[in-house]
Amino acid sequence: MATKQRGRPRSFDRETALEQAMRAFWEHGYEAVSIADLTETMGIKAPSLYAAFGDKRTLFEETVEAYVRDFGAFSGRALAEEPTARRAVARLLHEAAAFHTLPGYPRGCMVITAATNCTAQSEDVMRSLQERRRRNTELIEERIHGDIAAGELPDGTDAHALASYSVTVLQGMSQQARDGADRTTLERVAELAMAAWPPGRGEGGEAKGEKAGASDGG
Repeated sequence: MATKQRGRPRSFDRETALEQAMRAFWEHGYEAVSIADLTETMGIKAPSLYAAFGDKRTLFEETVEAYVRDFGAFSGRALAEEPTARRAVARLLHEAAAFHTLPGYPRGCMVITAATNCTAQSEDVMRSLQERRRRNTELIEERIHGDIAAGELPDGTDAHALASYSVTVLQGMSQQARDGADRTTLERVAELAMAAWPPGRGEGGEAKGEKAGASDGG
């Protein structure tokens, strides 16, 4: 005997609704987006939103995961795939120039901008994104330490300061994108930022092929 279906079937596409919510949080920030804004943007009623996604905080967390998967994964790929920290950060910054200025999408990085001025009630949201950013800095620092140990970077290199500098540039590029800077400008910023890095073993100034890893956002 066929099992009787309980409740009404969902009348909207969940992934489409999630992307619409992600865009709203990405563009306006967590606190500026209300449940009413979300239901209008997603084209669903509040009961459907709660049934499909939980409360606003839970929905936001899911949109952050979707953002990282679809738009922010370039950072992890660069750090995992490039042979040196210098080349990884150069690729990361150049790809950030592309992803932070994608046509048809909000400017900048959602993880950097979506929860910057939160009230006490939303402090956990802000802390969650801060932890993601902190971990990204740690991953860069780990790669730098590895290159120092391998002789790719000079022994006197300050791994923590260099990683923090690189992330500061990355975050500044996100804000510049939100303020209207185009991709070409941000790529130039990336090139200038890498000039501050100590040259790697066998490298002088800009590493050969440093821009080869940059993509068009794919």
